Amino acid sequence: MRHGDKIKNLSRTASHRKALLTNLAIELIQHKRIVTTLTKAKALRTWIEPIITKSKDNSTHSRRIVFSYLQNKEAVTELFSTVAEKIASRPGGYTRILKLGIRSGDNAEKAMIELVDFNEIYGKGKGEAAAPAKKTRRAGSAKKSPSAKATEDKKVEAKADEAVAPAAEETKEEKSAE
Repeated sequence: MRHGDKIKNLSRTASHRKALLTNLAIELIQHKRIVTTLTKAKALRTWIEPIITKSKDNSTHSRRIVFSYLQNKEAVTELFSTVAEKIASRPGGYTRILKLGIRSGDNAEKAMIELVDFNEIYGKGKGEAAAPAKKTRRAGSAKKSPSAKATEDKKVEAKADEAVAPAAEETKEEKSAE
């Protein structure tokens, strides 16, 4: 039984699995999308998302931690420069997995894993600046200035007057008809 065993072993030893995920992560960072099997893509997603999160903090310590995982200077530079710039406003979920069907040779399920912010089809658009992330997810009511409240009150009164005016005209017409 495999109770509580959350890691996908991918039928490999720990060192082979680490090397595989490192190579997949480097290719994903450099090319922004790769095609692999569905199981490897799911394992890669859980492995690379914390690394991408660390890239938001551009400090020497973060760079050294990420380099200990990737062991590739070009990938670390790319991650901290272009990728971190685009994902700055995203609170998580940096990757997307799209199923591509089965491979004809061994019937394995293929999937494409990509960085979400680098897809122009699904994304907002190319070259838009990302807004800084909010620190809270609570929806607070916005404080209104006194002048904004006054203009809003005037609009409400005007709508009420418009609603009353047709009713007054109808009563005058009814009285004249009698």
